[in-house]
Amino acid sequence: MDLAAILNPNSIDAFTHLLSGLSSADNEQREQCERVFESAKADGNGLAMQLVRVLRFNGGETRARETAAVLARRVFTADNGALFAALAQNTQDVVKSELLNALKEESEVKITRKVCDLICEVAAGLMERDERWNELLPFMFGAVSEGGDRLKESALNIFAQLSGYIGESLVPQIATLHGILNACLSSADMPVRVAALRACCAFVEALENPSDCMKFQDLLPAMLQTLVAALQGQDENTAQEALGLFIELAETDPRFVRNHLTQMVETMLSIAEHADLEDGTRTLATEFLVTLTEARDRAPGMMRKVPNFVQRLYNCLVTFLLDIEDDEDWHTAENEEDGGLGQGDLYEVGQECLDRIAIALGPNTVLPACAQTMPALIGDADWKKRHAALIALSQIAEGCVKGMKKDVVGAVQPCLHALATDPHPRVRWAAINGLGQMCTDLGPRLQEKAHTTVLPALLSAMDDAKNPRCQAHAAAATVNFSEDCPPECMQPYLDSLMNKLLTLLQAGNKSVQEAALTALASTADNAQESFVKYYDVVLPYLKNILINANGSEYRMLRAKAVECISLVGMAVGRTRFSQDAREVMNLLMQLQSGGFEDDDQTVQYMLQAWTRLCKCLGDEFIPYLDFVMGPLLKSANLKPDVIVKKRGEEGEEEEEEE
Repeated sequence: MDLAAILNPNSIDAFTHLLSGLSSADNEQREQCERVFESAKADGNGLAMQLVRVLRFNGGETRARETAAVLARRVFTADNGALFAALAQNTQDVVKSELLNALKEESEVKITRKVCDLICEVAAGLMERDERWNELLPFMFGAVSEGGDRLKESALNIFAQLSGYIGESLVPQIATLHGILNACLSSADMPVRVAALRACCAFVEALENPSDCMKFQDLLPAMLQTLVAALQGQDENTAQEALGLFIELAETDPRFVRNHLTQMVETMLSIAEHADLEDGTRTLATEFLVTLTEARDRAPGMMRKVPNFVQRLYNCLVTFLLDIEDDEDWHTAENEEDGGLGQGDLYEVGQECLDRIAIALGPNTVLPACAQTMPALIGDADWKKRHAALIALSQIAEGCVKGMKKDVVGAVQPCLHALATDPHPRVRWAAINGLGQMCTDLGPRLQEKAHTTVLPALLSAMDDAKNPRCQAHAAAATVNFSEDCPPECMQPYLDSLMNKLLTLLQAGNKSVQEAALTALASTADNAQESFVKYYDVVLPYLKNILINANGSEYRMLRAKAVECISLVGMAVGRTRFSQDAREVMNLLMQLQSGGFEDDDQTVQYMLQAWTRLCKCLGDEFIPYLDFVMGPLLKSANLKPDVIVKKRGEEGEEEEEEE
């Protein structure tokens, strides 16, 4: 290819052919064109002018003109705009002038958008270098005031994209800008209205002085009406973009919406509650509301003052939890990652947002909303509603700890009642889930005040052999119970608990066995020396798993057995465990000698087990150090879970020796 012909200012034929070759399916031809294009950058002025000529040639193919716009943006912005900055002033002036003309005259929508992006990139680069594009702002003001709808939309989009650069410089013209945006928000053309909304939000986010931002506050009703109009026109894509802009606004300055808060909240709640709208639309409206509730530091108490807001939002989020189906595979799933089978997108949003609003608003606000709906939901004939009530209770527990701890017996009652009486397995699972969550969030007060009802209920649930998901979850919930439980509260139930767990270990369901192993390890950790009573019965089960649980499908079961055996050793102590230490250590070394695949979690369980066993056995562990140190040193390359500092470093108080 002749570079001179390609950059010939009197013809764009060869250059257009080069652009076409850059997207060729023929690798050799494409690579040759890429090399030639790279060479053309040596004559930046010639390359820039050819790109502009192709872009502006109305008789040219749309594909070539699009490519010219894309490449111009890439070339002008590479290396912090070095090529554009090196252009002759005359070339820069021509490029800038032609880009504005293209914006005004272009008929192809796709190319117009690319020209907008190109103008923004060029302008941003100039401003970052403290250079000027004197014609740009007058052109944009003129376009927004007097141009056609397409040109108005383009100019508004440029305003929005450049707001971070030009926002403060427009402060003296805020009144003019306010009038222009107000007019555009009332346009009959929806793209213009959305572009005006985009620009409004961008300027509010960019302006540094809060008093300047508040001068746009009276535009909120018109901004909100743009969203409403999009929904009325069944244009949910546009509505979702508008909602995204409002969310960014709420994150940037929640106080901006204060004067129109009731109207904003009513509109967003109506969208979130509207069952005929797309899930994505309802989710975004909810996110706006939750974002405002979380802004308590910058706008304290603002959302609590909106009449009936908390109750309606709570009810809406509970309704989201009804987005669930009784998937048959859920009942037989053996992997924890399959626990979400049957759950829709709204279900996940409902869970997350209930947790967030409880943390943001606190028990005095959220618990009354929960109490208002709980009786009707928990007594409803529809299992989904009973399930939703219990899931909601578990989700708000963390944020409502102070309120729930005042009456832990009452807090667990809905879960205990459902676990004892509800015929639906998924509802009983939700009840177990709620108990487990509250054991964590409300401990140790819950364990001290409600152990006589909670632990027997979980033990009973372990007998539900027809529903292994409930069995496994009940075993897992005892881990939550025991972790924060005073040993004296656990002691009366140890015999029964150990019998249940050992029975579950012999079950055919892998997830039940894994949960039982974790519960057994946690029980040993809680019982400590009292666990000696069960040691002789438990250890053979654990050794049997290490020997016989072969195959990749049993990785986690083996890993749990490794964890359990090390915690049992720690619990019963060196004197008792040393009698079996050699056999156990040989089994673990044999397991480690077989090697682990990269995604096998057993590696981490092994490392933690070696640490515990070293602490348990003391100097009796020395013969195994050579074998253990290799994997430990290899793990040093991994990101650490714990960072150890020298005692007293950085003013820290000295920690205890252990």
